[in-house]
Amino acid sequence: MKTKLKSLLLAFTLIATASIYAQQKQINAAESSINWTGKKVTGQHTGTLNFSSGFLTFQDGALSGGEFVVDMTSLTVTDLEAGKGKEKLEGHLTSDDFFGIKDHKNAKLVIKEASKMDGGYKIKGDLTIKGKTHPITFDLAVNGDTASTTLSVDRTKYDIKYGSGSFFDNLGDKTISDEFELAVNLKM
Repeated sequence: MKTKLKSLLLAFTLIATASIYAQQKQINAAESSINWTGKKVTGQHTGTLNFSSGFLTFQDGALSGGEFVVDMTSLTVTDLEAGKGKEKLEGHLTSDDFFGIKDHKNAKLVIKEASKMDGGYKIKGDLTIKGKTHPITFDLAVNGDTASTTLSVDRTKYDIKYGSGSFFDNLGDKTISDEFELAVNLKM
């Protein structure tokens, strides 16, 4: 009788402990993607960034957190050809006028809260760019081992003010939108 009770207690403890622990799904950085779009009065530019690492955390099958590190040195412009402005724009975007990658090689997103909704989750997190951290909210669709989102980031919150009509007057057609868009696809 004591052996059965001990076995039953051990089985219950194992089941209870297993459900307490969260499951962490690492992203496949090579197969995941970040496509960015920056807009200006006279048009827009597009490009890519790469993940260094990242994971999503699931508790009882529901998304509960996560963390992602973006390699800012991977910033690439995709709408211009080599020798036709591509290198110049990449150099400017990686300079201190924009992302200052000499001193800030990574950006980071930490998911603080994930609320279930139709088709996915409402995410609340902290985004760090250029050493400055601000809250961000966006929707994330999760489907098996993939997840995706499109979000807007106000660059001026991260001290990226170059060409911003919110901070400078008389820019005319040189004005650059304060927000840039990120289309993110994760594969785990």
